[in-house]
Amino acid sequence: MTRLPHAAAYALALAALLAGCGQTPSSEAPGHEVAGMLLDAQLGEVSGLAASRAHPGVLWMHDDGGNPARLFATDEEGNRLATLRVEGVTKTDWEDMAAFRLRGRDYLLVADIGDNGGLRRTLQLHVFAEPARVANGRIAPAWSVAFRWPDGARDAEAVAVDAARGEVLLISKRRRPPELFAVPLHPPGIERVTARRIGTLGGMPQPDAEERRRDPQGARLATQVTAADLAPDGRTLAVMTYRHVLLYARGRDGWAEGLRRPIRVIPLPWMPQAEALAWSADGRHLYATGEFVAAPLYRLKAR
Repeated sequence: MTRLPHAAAYALALAALLAGCGQTPSSEAPGHEVAGMLLDAQLGEVSGLAASRAHPGVLWMHDDGGNPARLFATDEEGNRLATLRVEGVTKTDWEDMAAFRLRGRDYLLVADIGDNGGLRRTLQLHVFAEPARVANGRIAPAWSVAFRWPDGARDAEAVAVDAARGEVLLISKRRRPPELFAVPLHPPGIERVTARRIGTLGGMPQPDAEERRRDPQGARLATQVTAADLAPDGRTLAVMTYRHVLLYARGRDGWAEGLRRPIRVIPLPWMPQAEALAWSADGRHLYATGEFVAAPLYRLKAR
């Protein structure tokens, strides 16, 4: 296969992107822009995204295919900077990741929670100390959390870490309305914990009759939750579906109150398979991308 120089490949991919949606980046949605393109073949199935807390300007990504267990570091334009091979874990179906700070240290969490067939009895969350340097190497978990759902298997692709409360937030994918659960971030001496149900997410935009007639399959999938992330200040939960990003504000008594209605609904720019979402380290923007080769990496204005 003939490989194009980076600049030429970028230009062609961007031209195809804009031709496919018939829009310029500035007209897709107010405040949205194409930060870059994921042109690296190893980034063709990105399903997890997180903004580094330790290294300004660095994004972490992982894929969810049948590839080896790896974490990728990129710059904010999607150019790969380093690859970390993950040791000591089995990769079943990685679906999301998060970056967080706990007791003065920076960590990454990878959620092995995908379950298309609804068969898995135990799911895994793996926590890694964020490396001091962005360089190729190997990494192993600082700890892992095994958990089960309280009432039977379900598919999930969205995770966020509420470090201040010591919890991992998880959102079901196919249930209607989507359900929010919590799992202890670092449970002491427990082999497997049970996720605690917090509530359901309200205010999901629904396809209208014309959309259902024109694209029945797309309409059926439109409200499935594919990613999530918690803002660095811990107050706003961003939830991605295939068509929108919804922002929920934590109430004074926790998340149950804030889930009734989103404080903002952001239409996604053109993206065939929206799978990865992350707040920027300063909490002003959201990064979003999809699971396909030459995917756009969007920067969405969120504040």
